[in-house]
Amino acid sequence: MLIKGDRTPIRLDNGGFIAFPNMPGWVDPKSKDHGLGPLAMIVRSVLDPGRLIAMHEHQNDEIASWVPTGVMRHDDRATGKLVIDQDHLMVMNAGRSFWHSEETLRTDPPLDMLQIFVRPHDVDLEPSIQHGPVAPSSPNVWRHLFGPEGTTAPFRVRNEVDFYDIRLEAGARLDFPAIKGRALYFYVFSGAIRAAGKLFREAEQGLLRNGGHLSLEATVSGITVAFLVDCGARITRRGTVGDNRRIPPAIVFRALQLWGRLRRGWQRSATTMS
Repeated sequence: MLIKGDRTPIRLDNGGFIAFPNMPGWVDPKSKDHGLGPLAMIVRSVLDPGRLIAMHEHQNDEIASWVPTGVMRHDDRATGKLVIDQDHLMVMNAGRSFWHSEETLRTDPPLDMLQIFVRPHDVDLEPSIQHGPVAPSSPNVWRHLFGPEGTTAPFRVRNEVDFYDIRLEAGARLDFPAIKGRALYFYVFSGAIRAAGKLFREAEQGLLRNGGHLSLEATVSGITVAFLVDCGARITRRGTVGDNRRIPPAIVFRALQLWGRLRRGWQRSATTMS
């Protein structure tokens, strides 16, 4: 069964840097984890021009930076300065420790991107960074951007997660990627799609927990990303961001969601009565 997830209710405003963390585990009403096996979190990050996120440390996070709109300027103590845009991808395999900063120049366009946090299979692995060009995106064709070590994906993460993106034209009909035994999680970055009779608009999420065949139709042109995840893979939950202690447990999040719905219902009732 395809489960639909709403837009994340979390909005972290840091003055010119707004983050919208999406927890794939929260989409599953039976899950006790904010992550989906090795897929810990997907953060939509919006940066104004001229914004600096100072040098900071990550440990035990595998972080992919996917930039469809704008330019992200990266700096780190190992490789120096790198640029990530719609033609380039970066994966930081933080391992035991990796320091980096992020920046947009005043002359850059606004940045709208995803930072994808994968849980590695072991703690304190050797840190490394991958950066390079990606194949040009063709309309209505899935592009495989990263996968586990040993696969044909151009970039790698150290666990069982494969990542795809697609630029959809309105009216396009096709299947999601599928790997036997993998769950499918997807996020509509822009536009809108319909799958299994459900409409998914910008920033909404979907989860097919047991995987399998799923078709989509693009009702509005835009971009969708998809993840194929082995939920039974061995994981570590020691990531600086992906498993931060401040992330509410799934049961607390659902209680807050229920309270918000009840409150909105009461407010509507009070407005009608008045």
